[in-house]
Amino acid sequence: MNIITEFYTQGLEQWPKTGQHILAHQTSEQIVVYQAYKKSIANFAVANQFLGGPEYSYNRMSWIKPNFLWMMYRCGWAAKENQESVLALWIDKADFESILNEAVISSFNPQYHERHDQWRADLEQKAVRMQWDPDHDAYGNKQECRAIQLGLKDDVLKNFGKKQIRKIEDVTEFVKEQKQLLDAGKLNELQVPVERVYRIGNEGLNKRIGLDF
Repeated sequence: MNIITEFYTQGLEQWPKTGQHILAHQTSEQIVVYQAYKKSIANFAVANQFLGGPEYSYNRMSWIKPNFLWMMYRCGWAAKENQESVLALWIDKADFESILNEAVISSFNPQYHERHDQWRADLEQKAVRMQWDPDHDAYGNKQECRAIQLGLKDDVLKNFGKKQIRKIEDVTEFVKEQKQLLDAGKLNELQVPVERVYRIGNEGLNKRIGLDF
């Protein structure tokens, strides 16, 4: 696994406690996002290093999540049906920000749009949905801090799945090992990917998607 990890207790000391932040594992040039699939779809993705195969559909929305623990909450630590395999997908930060540029909040919020009809028009025209959901701790409890997830469809999804992904890793074995520690009450031994707040230099984009600093 190419992802660098740290103890969960160490991460807690670094992560923001409130606000809306993109918390992610990252290098100077790339960022990791997560998805969970049934094993056959995940196996194809790892073998071919793109999303596809006979069971994958580009005709539906697909959600990506930069936050590891949010993904664990969503997939039940790789225990939920059709989410038994967790993939870490590496993409360039420039491509990630191009996806953010297309993002529209999934429910009307005056923080992002002054008028409901303006929001509705953006929702119909753009191919990326954005949600700010409560973050979760290792046990799945809601936190004050909010984590982002992005729903991709149409050409944005095809571009992401076939062209923008630089590397796909199956991290399911790591996930299951950490779940065993969690179930055993060994929280001090639990490891998670090193995640820090993702900084965007474009102030206009920061404001448009509601990032806090």
